[in-house]
Amino acid sequence: MSEHHTLSAKLDYQFSDADLLKTALTHRSAADKHNERLEFLGDSLLGYLIADRLFRQFPDAREGQLTRLRASLVKGETLADIARDLNLGHFLILGSGELKSGGWRRDSILADTLEAVIGAVYLDGGLNACEDLIDKLYQTRLKGLSLSHIDKDPKTRLQEYLQAKKLQLPQYKITAITGDDHNQIFNVSCRIAELPKAVQGEGRSRRHAEQAAAKRVLKLLQTK
Repeated sequence: MSEHHTLSAKLDYQFSDADLLKTALTHRSAADKHNERLEFLGDSLLGYLIADRLFRQFPDAREGQLTRLRASLVKGETLADIARDLNLGHFLILGSGELKSGGWRRDSILADTLEAVIGAVYLDGGLNACEDLIDKLYQTRLKGLSLSHIDKDPKTRLQEYLQAKKLQLPQYKITAITGDDHNQIFNVSCRIAELPKAVQGEGRSRRHAEQAAAKRVLKLLQTK
């Protein structure tokens, strides 16, 4: 089975035009015919389809709540996590510079490529095929979603807590990265002047690790 067939199996979609998938996987560093136009299309489709599903799932939610829920689902971090679930980094077509710098594991490249794949599925199979793909990719995330998910994230709450008390903002630092390239675990420290030592957090991305560390710092501050 070719690599593209392997990815198609993960997507549960078989392309009629294999060149569309190849273009979706091609970063601008690798060729003149790259995925940025498909990324633009996929971004718009994703925003629309997620908005539609949230509108139906939460009939009593206010506009602002729906907007924040949608933002949490279409942000780069979420897209990169979904791309990692698909092992999308393994299929990327990158220029030599991006290969050397580890572009296949970078959140921004993974997120952009996933959007390009969504755009490619739409062009190849139409809106119904695109809807089926979004439902597959977001099934677990949508099922477990509630209006409580629009609460501010730990990093934001920690920053606002410190600012309200006119204290210095936290400093985050990566202390370790472990695991395979496509399944990495980040360890991050969060240091603030009010605690005697830095607090550690870990996650599948730097942002996740920072959020975990910030959450622990908040808990410590609130129990002082």
